[in-house]
Amino acid sequence: MKASSFRDMTQDELLIKLKELQEALFNLKFQHVTGQLENTAQLTKNRKDIARILTILHEKQQKTG
Repeated sequence: MKASSFRDMTQDELLIKLKELQEALFNLKFQHVTGQLENTAQLTKNRKDIARILTILHEKQQKTG
């Protein structure tokens, strides 16, 4: 997803999305290790989305506090 779409979300929505992405990343890593993952680009995409969310959460924290 794009950072702009993440910025439109509330902090609670971002935390929920972060948890979903972290679980998905775990599953992708597990599939990769067992040789079942066909699209390895998903690993990078998930990592970058997680980093984007963490960055936006940090920005929102700095803005409010």
